[in-house]
Amino acid sequence: MEMWILFGSFTLLLLIGTPVAYCLGAASLLTVLYMELPPVVVFQRMNSGVSVFSLMAIPLFIYAGDLMVRGGIATRIVAFAGSMIGHVRGGLGQVNIAASTLFGGISGSAVAEAAAVGGIMIPQMKARGYDADYAVNITAMASLIAILIPPSHNLIIYSISAGGSISIADLFTAGILPGFLLAGSLMVAAYFVARSRGYPTEAFPGWAMVAHLGAVAIPGILLIAIIFGGVRSGVFTATESSCVAVLYALVITYFVYRELSWKAFLAATAGAVRTTAMVLLIIGTASAFSWLMAFHQVPAALIDWMKAISDNPIIILLIINVILLLLGTFMDMGPTIIITTPIFLPIAEAYGIDPVQFGIIMILNCGIGLNTPPVGAVQFVACAVGKISVAESMKTIWPFYGAGFAVLMLVTYVPAVSLWLPSLFH
Repeated sequence: MEMWILFGSFTLLLLIGTPVAYCLGAASLLTVLYMELPPVVVFQRMNSGVSVFSLMAIPLFIYAGDLMVRGGIATRIVAFAGSMIGHVRGGLGQVNIAASTLFGGISGSAVAEAAAVGGIMIPQMKARGYDADYAVNITAMASLIAILIPPSHNLIIYSISAGGSISIADLFTAGILPGFLLAGSLMVAAYFVARSRGYPTEAFPGWAMVAHLGAVAIPGILLIAIIFGGVRSGVFTATESSCVAVLYALVITYFVYRELSWKAFLAATAGAVRTTAMVLLIIGTASAFSWLMAFHQVPAALIDWMKAISDNPIIILLIINVILLLLGTFMDMGPTIIITTPIFLPIAEAYGIDPVQFGIIMILNCGIGLNTPPVGAVQFVACAVGKISVAESMKTIWPFYGAGFAVLMLVTYVPAVSLWLPSLFH
């Protein structure tokens, strides 16, 4: 009966439009009261969920990304990407994807990337004759690259949700190749859609201009190497790297580019505080929710149920993918990771799936969910920038969905896609 109360109240509150954090907290509290446990148990579990040192990296990476958006780094990265590949068919679409790849290695946030790169690229694409749905769909799907490549704060959440036993450095490394594969597959899809619609190419500015724009963008791009190289080499931890990222962002945007005004600094600080409060509330309430599931042995029951369906890891992974994709249509990424990791990770490990590989599978699934209504946060941001409805964009997003699903299948069924690069550092 306890599980009916837990999941039933959560679902009901979610359906009537209650924010996810409140759904998780209220469902946990109602279940604890039914179990005749003191309500303080919920708050104890919330406190233990957020009292994790590694979580400090999340607000700091968010802060660093916001500083870079407001300090001119995104603009320079877009200009550099445009000079390199703007001459390919559907040039600005290709530039959008390349810029998202470069900026994703700085921001670590799909929503921030959709807002930053989309805010620059979508108006330019529309002004040069590209349809709004094409510009929006490329922006929305390309922003998912940020959640795969370092410094993805969602990979940190996954590591913590798994009990903190999975190396964040390995997860950061594992996401790089899938991130580049996603970028490549989206470029192929963008090329064929652009060719079918007759979109123009951009003039190649010459290698001298490419070198100049690259030199201007280097201070911002160097942050990728600093974060990844520092964490991977052991010079500093993922948490320490987030502090380095903030200090570096302040130095580059204020002293080198000189575009970070006092007003922009205060706005970035306030934005980071708001986002952090939201993320930590979700993590805390989801921790209480997950504890109740573990207490009632939901993961063990689910393992037995799946084993009754099939002993084939291919089938089991397909079922998990479908469930995660469905959850992504109505749950945000953070809560989905925190709630489902304790459920699905033991199942994956029982079938011999490496937890690092499974982390990339889960992140990519949840990322596609960010582009799937009714709770597709990234899709909503991109549509708001492009000034079209979600319904309009969804009519033509399928080639880009196809590119995302192709990479998801590779990550799911070819372990080397995510595990080969980390193996080189062991």
